[in-house]
Amino acid sequence: MTATTETTAPILIIGGTGKTGKRVAERLTALGRQVRIGSRSAQPAFDWERPETWPAALEGASAAYITYYPDLTIPGAPEAIEAFVHLALDRGVKRLVLLSGRGEPEAQRSEEMLKASGADWTILSCAWFAQNFSEGFLFEALLEDTVRLPAGPVPEPFVDADDIADVAVAALTQAGHAGKYYELTGPEAITFETAIEQIAQAAGRDIRFEQMAIEDFTAGLHAAGVPQVFIDLEIELFTEVLDGRNVAVADGVRQALGREPRSFAQYVRETAATGVWNREA
Repeated sequence: MTATTETTAPILIIGGTGKTGKRVAERLTALGRQVRIGSRSAQPAFDWERPETWPAALEGASAAYITYYPDLTIPGAPEAIEAFVHLALDRGVKRLVLLSGRGEPEAQRSEEMLKASGADWTILSCAWFAQNFSEGFLFEALLEDTVRLPAGPVPEPFVDADDIADVAVAALTQAGHAGKYYELTGPEAITFETAIEQIAQAAGRDIRFEQMAIEDFTAGLHAAGVPQVFIDLEIELFTEVLDGRNVAVADGVRQALGREPRSFAQYVRETAATGVWNREA
């Protein structure tokens, strides 16, 4: 693929409507790059559970941003990633950027496979997204007066999805990022309780945090009809990933972009200004 072709060929964004994927797509479009959204509703469609949809999504692409729904830790994810990577390489798509989870052993299986594949790989190993409080599973809870989670006093260096997207776009379009493993975190680690206190103050609301037992948390998920695969994911996140292994702040954003990451406080200020946490529950 020539340099000219690389700049005119589409970049495949798997999960292009998700938290990071939509941001990556917006940034690439603003740069004048062609984007191909990889989702079940896109044309051509992309479905991780239907490998026959993968070739059309890869056809003529110059690079791919790989996210796996719902998470790289679920059974079968590493095998699917491996099969996709081999197909991408067979189709001439060598620049592959993988969104991964920091401190997740099963995610690391996919990372090691990608490293050994022969691709021009970049791995983004990410802390918990700040946007989980405004666009993810914590959002609805924040519209209530009390947020109950099986999260103790272990802090987490929440990373802003905008920083992840900026790093992904750099890795997809610029030289110098192949073979790089970027740990992406925010500039400081705070507890879930502190994060919710900051949101409550910025939104001008009285929102309390209560720690609950993991058994009670999962019982509530079962009662709400949440599929078992998502329940298993929540259990792993709250009991294993939040065991203190990820407390340390990393410098992946600065390595990739030459600037400091956005703070959780900055994310809270800007998000609160939209009024999203003041919506009627």
